[in-house]
Amino acid sequence: MKNKLFSMLIIVTILLSVFVGSASAQAYNAHFTTSITYLNVGTVTTTTLDLLFYADPADTTPTTHALPALAAGAAGSIFIGSLSEGVVPAGFQGDAIMQSDQPMLVTLVQIPMNAGDVKNRALSNGFSTGAPQSLIATVLKHQFGSNTIFSVQNADSVANTVDIAFYDTAATKVHQFSQVIEAGAPFYVDAAQLVALPDPFNGSAVVQATRSGGGAGSIVSSVMELDYNNVGLKAFEGVASGASLLYMPSALCSYRGQNTSYAVQNTSLTTLTLVTVTFKDINGNEYPRSKSIGPGAKASFAACEVMPTETLGSAVVTSDTTAVIAIGKAYGAGLSTAFNGVEIGYKKIALPYVRWADEANWAAGAQQRTYITIQNVGASLAAGEKITIKYNNPSGVTQGTHEYTVPTGGLPTGAKFNSNAQLAGLSSFGYYGALFGGAAIIEGPVGSQLTAVARVSTQTAPGFLTSEDYNSQPVP
Repeated sequence: MKNKLFSMLIIVTILLSVFVGSASAQAYNAHFTTSITYLNVGTVTTTTLDLLFYADPADTTPTTHALPALAAGAAGSIFIGSLSEGVVPAGFQGDAIMQSDQPMLVTLVQIPMNAGDVKNRALSNGFSTGAPQSLIATVLKHQFGSNTIFSVQNADSVANTVDIAFYDTAATKVHQFSQVIEAGAPFYVDAAQLVALPDPFNGSAVVQATRSGGGAGSIVSSVMELDYNNVGLKAFEGVASGASLLYMPSALCSYRGQNTSYAVQNTSLTTLTLVTVTFKDINGNEYPRSKSIGPGAKASFAACEVMPTETLGSAVVTSDTTAVIAIGKAYGAGLSTAFNGVEIGYKKIALPYVRWADEANWAAGAQQRTYITIQNVGASLAAGEKITIKYNNPSGVTQGTHEYTVPTGGLPTGAKFNSNAQLAGLSSFGYYGALFGGAAIIEGPVGSQLTAVARVSTQTAPGFLTSEDYNSQPVP
């Protein structure tokens, strides 16, 4: 790495590869190539912007690829398949670190290659820092038609010994092993290929890192869940720690054929906790559901367990004894999505990957549309207060603004509203001939705390969407 002091962004990638595979009707057997989308949220143009690629756990000499300078507020992207064999060879499966002298927000897009019926693009975010622990709320092996693949990246400056433990839903540790990972390098775990892991398996994972020579290590992790009999896939990030209160921006019960379910993991390895998920519809009605979760284990909460059919809204997760983490999943009518529950919000947040197809391209399934759900996770906002959503092109120029005015009655804690580029007066956004790119910048009033989930969709048939979610990121 360079000696210059950088604002470093760690990127964990799942199947960061340039495989060219045959057509497939199974997401688990499809091959993917990664596109990295990034947004300069600093105040000046970057002077240095590099990607460092690591191939395997023992890699100590990454390959460096320089990226063009990026103006403040501007967005860029790099398709890994376009890089030369000398930078990223065919069949590469690894990770990368982005180095920049300005803060960057990054979202990874996993694009299926020659995948036939597999149309969905898994979405996940990069990391700005690591931690000694990474928690994965749901891990599947031949369960619910899906298998889980996750990667662990060493975010430290020295080698780490990483311990990976799997817990079933009864809070029993069923498998555990260790792996040494060099600084910056990745290690991939395919649950379906772990012979020692029970088959089938439905549970969670706890990943802990120790530095070479002793002391707490630093890691991050990212997850893909792929159907082995169907075309669905989704991605989400591992979480360093939990909280006793989490917010979920999206909840659906048979709404246009779409549903949500949450996987909630107890982060304590010693203590039981009682978790309550309070689903809230857009009219403010509340529907609570409580379950006990054992140490290290997870429990599932489906919105339709308590919400009436044909409703949509959001949810709040509370734990009475220990900290928890949560993953939301949306499914039905083509959806195959995942997003993280969040502990806190921010006055200003961003989404680096936003698109809005015009009517013709949307009807043809040729371009995507991004639907944004924005949740208030702070104090109730008063009627008349405003939240702005700016839709910026790749140069950082605002093409349209959606100004949301809090209605009579206010926007209570946990409540949500929606945005998209069309509400900002745009019939098309993010598509500029051969150039692609666009971002949304969301800003609330002073003292507000907001979070958002973007749902990126392609219409593959009338009323049938192929979609995936990703979380917003705070703007410094």
